[in-house]
Amino acid sequence: MPRAIIADLFGPPEAYVIREHTAPDPGPGQIRVAVKAIGISYVDVLTAAGNYQVTPPLPFIPGSECAGIVEAVGEGVTHVAVGDRVMGSSFGGIFAEVGTFRASSFNKVPDALSLEEAAVFPPSYTTGYHALVQRGRLEPGETLLVLGAAGATGIAAIQIGKSLGARVIASASSEDKRQLCLKAGADAVVNTRSEDWRGEVKAAGEGKPIDVVFDPVGGDMTDPAFRTLGYDGRYLVIGFTGGISSLKTNLPLVKTASLIGVQLRTFGEAEPAKIAANMVKVLELAGQGKLRPVIGKVYAFDDYREAMNAAFKGEVAGRVVMKV
Repeated sequence: MPRAIIADLFGPPEAYVIREHTAPDPGPGQIRVAVKAIGISYVDVLTAAGNYQVTPPLPFIPGSECAGIVEAVGEGVTHVAVGDRVMGSSFGGIFAEVGTFRASSFNKVPDALSLEEAAVFPPSYTTGYHALVQRGRLEPGETLLVLGAAGATGIAAIQIGKSLGARVIASASSEDKRQLCLKAGADAVVNTRSEDWRGEVKAAGEGKPIDVVFDPVGGDMTDPAFRTLGYDGRYLVIGFTGGISSLKTNLPLVKTASLIGVQLRTFGEAEPAKIAANMVKVLELAGQGKLRPVIGKVYAFDDYREAMNAAFKGEVAGRVVMKV
């Protein structure tokens, strides 16, 4: 019988256990997927602990992104068929060997991507695209600064920024991560831990102010990063892996710059047609080989606790994936 990683109460990875789990037959608008690869992010572990901004019902099966093979389709589903390689997302229910999901949240995997790469593609790349296109208004020739650049959305932002014609500066905390960012397409890298971080950013930007900052980190980085912006600069708040920061409100005034929140879930609910169009575009770019996730380490399904802890600590350069 298929299995799932589940807990009756929220807690750390050690609170979760593997149990037998039967996925129901798909109803109208649903598909059942034999899951082959699962992406794990910081937010997945945060949600599993009950510390995310949205609290799911219990008992809870974690996870938000995966790839696999379609086993069955429900009434009205026409864009995928039994046997197709698919990738998609869900708020929970992913850490399972077989799952039943909303079909509209899944798409065929481009031939250019492996199932492991596809498992970590949809949320990060649709977030990055929405952030830089709709919220950030990034234009060709502008300069983009990416914080936490070796992370899930960071690598996506680098590649999407390059596809939009921007100069991309990546900030990362270790040499391995900075090299990863360069391989992903960044034009320049800076050391997040440098005592002269702003000086490094200025040099990397060839003396020009930053047009857009992509920030999934927050914490102590927010203030110095906001100060790198020039006139009409846009500061995109993606997340807060480094903690929730405080920004003095005189800074947006003095810099004539904007602080902009990015929330993919809200965007999808408010403008479903646009988020669907975004997915079409990122799939097209992936098919052209312009967008490709970087896998840092692959764990076995039974090693989920080690995998979750690795994703939460953020020490792996590249994405953490569980292979089923």
